[in-house]
Amino acid sequence: MSSSTRRLLKESTDLQTNPSPYFHAAPVSDTNLFDWHFTLLGPPTPSPYAGGIYHGRITLPPTYPLRPPSFRFLTPSGRFEVNREICLSISGHHEETWQPAWGIRTALIALRSFMDGDAKGQVGGLDVADEVRRRYARESKAWRCDGCEGSKGRGNEVVMREWWGVCRERGVVVEGEEDFEGEEDKSEGKDVDEAAVADAGISAGVDTSQIPQAEVQPQQPQQQQQLQQQHTPPAATRPPPPVPAAPAAPAAAATSQDTPWLDRAIIGVIIALVAMILRRLTRDMDMD
Repeated sequence: MSSSTRRLLKESTDLQTNPSPYFHAAPVSDTNLFDWHFTLLGPPTPSPYAGGIYHGRITLPPTYPLRPPSFRFLTPSGRFEVNREICLSISGHHEETWQPAWGIRTALIALRSFMDGDAKGQVGGLDVADEVRRRYARESKAWRCDGCEGSKGRGNEVVMREWWGVCRERGVVVEGEEDFEGEEDKSEGKDVDEAAVADAGISAGVDTSQIPQAEVQPQQPQQQQQLQQQHTPPAATRPPPPVPAAPAAPAAAATSQDTPWLDRAIIGVIIALVAMILRRLTRDMDMD
């Protein structure tokens, strides 16, 4: 098994074990780990993509993760051209900015944040009115990928709702699912994304909410235990007998009395040495 295959198997397992409520990604088939499909929730309000659910494809090179993957959207979004590779700092168009430490999870979180950016003439980017993007967002929920084994002909919204069920089974909080009409009450999700992508070194945002809750919550009982230990009164113990301090006083007094004599003796020696040196110098000068 190649190192690329082992890495992709590890990432696939991690995405299932520590799921994100913002996206679902998996290989198209068990026999091809280098071709993935993803279903991505649009950025939160006030983004024109809020409430949209977008499907796309990830193509990974045989040397992954040394070389970056390429991404393309299959669902119309108004931000990226349909079925065309996207030019981003995390994609194959900019191999010089890719870091092997990044993975599919990091790339999808960054991709979600990049959606709110301007195309600025980038390859695969589109500049259309926000109203068009909002219309695409509404229509994207019913969009389906007929060639994707993961969706099995189901619409994007059905796929995401089933994925949210998996998230809840793993202990991941899924906010606003019942009122899913555009993620209106998830405005804080964007701030989390931006902070996380900055931590990953990508020029947009990353989702720190992707950190598994299991890595955070177990610390709370430990902190409570420490607090209990701090506030627990110590057991009754026999106080130690007082240490007599009387003998130390004479020693200190003797030290304080001896110190001036010692200082004077040192000064006297220094003066004598200086006098001898001066006398020697004077004698040498007279001889010359």
